[in-house]
Amino acid sequence: MKLHTLKPNKGAKHRVKRLGCGESSGHGKTSGKGNKGQKARSGGSVRPGFEGGQMPLHRRLPKKGFNNFNFKTVASIVNLAQLDKHFEAGETVNEESLRAKGLVSRKCDIVKVLGQGQITKKLTVAGCALSASAKEKIEQAGGSVEG
Repeated sequence: MKLHTLKPNKGAKHRVKRLGCGESSGHGKTSGKGNKGQKARSGGSVRPGFEGGQMPLHRRLPKKGFNNFNFKTVASIVNLAQLDKHFEAGETVNEESLRAKGLVSRKCDIVKVLGQGQITKKLTVAGCALSASAKEKIEQAGGSVEG
């Protein structure tokens, strides 16, 4: 195989529609744009929802309802396998130590430890939310949970 023998798969490339190439081409004169008017002009289109100056539907309808998006609780998730990899036995795991090790980076309300993976080291977890399986695995490994 050589570079000059390479070509796209059959059917992968479409022929470009040649507009304005004489009347006999079928796409001459107005090039498929009809006769005159805003839509026949270059750049002639209106934004979605524009109704010709009439008050658009999304402004005619009343505002309704309430959205709790701004008040949601954002949690950063850490798995037991990550704790086992990044912490030594006897260390304390809290939000500050997790940020120092790079396991939590974004702005969050709570840090939650989930039970995915195994833990073999004796760790103390403080100030973090835990799932039931994570708490059980930490205590089985000889660690403790505070707060």
